[in-house]
Amino acid sequence: MDVLVTGATGRLGRRLVPRLREAGHSVRQMSRRGTGPGGVRGDLATGFDLTDALAGAEVVVHAASDPQGDPWEVDVAGTRRLVEAVDRDRLRHLVHVSIVGIDRIPLNYYRAKYAAEQVLLASRLPVTLVRITQFHEFADELLGTTRRGPLLPVPMGWRVSPVDVADAAAHLVTVAATEPTGGVVEFGGPEEHALADLARAWAAVRAPTARVLSTPVPGRLGAAMREGAAVPARGARGQLTWAQYLATAPPPA
Repeated sequence: MDVLVTGATGRLGRRLVPRLREAGHSVRQMSRRGTGPGGVRGDLATGFDLTDALAGAEVVVHAASDPQGDPWEVDVAGTRRLVEAVDRDRLRHLVHVSIVGIDRIPLNYYRAKYAAEQVLLASRLPVTLVRITQFHEFADELLGTTRRGPLLPVPMGWRVSPVDVADAAAHLVTVAATEPTGGVVEFGGPEEHALADLARAWAAVRAPTARVLSTPVPGRLGAAMREGAAVPARGARGQLTWAQYLATAPPPA
């Protein structure tokens, strides 16, 4: 199939594009500059060149996001622009990459991602919304920035299920080739962890002298995470465990 990937240069997109090609698909990578093999120009923030970029696409994997900037402009308004620009005569499936817990965890970025989902559900396009747990690499980086000298403070009682980004990419290739569900599916890691246990395993490999310190986090965010909002309730699971990731992955740069 003719597949267009938004966010193709991101953490997930870099693993997803080669796997789509290995599966026999023709893949275009959309970015603002259109650089790289198979690159096409298209800007979700402005709508510039979107119609040309999306022309003829049978499958769109929408993995673009802006967690560090303005997600309401890129994730929500940008998704609305994408909906308006797709080739409805050719489109067979629009796969949207989302996050497990966006309907329960009270963060501004998550609220924006949830709003983007609503745009797609109201679009009458053939969609599947794939909510994925946080990647191993993200957890690795986050714990590294959280460490304060000999202490590694983590929220008490939070539950997580990190997943390998390569496993997520492989799952998206499978989803893209199946019939749209018209709703939400979830994908997470093979194991559920207390965040403190996750941190202790990380410290044993990355910072053996660090001591994990569990600290209570009050409010709605803490309650949601303790109740397992970031853990998938159903759906497929990846294969690579957190311990296996730590044993093979180099420390983040």
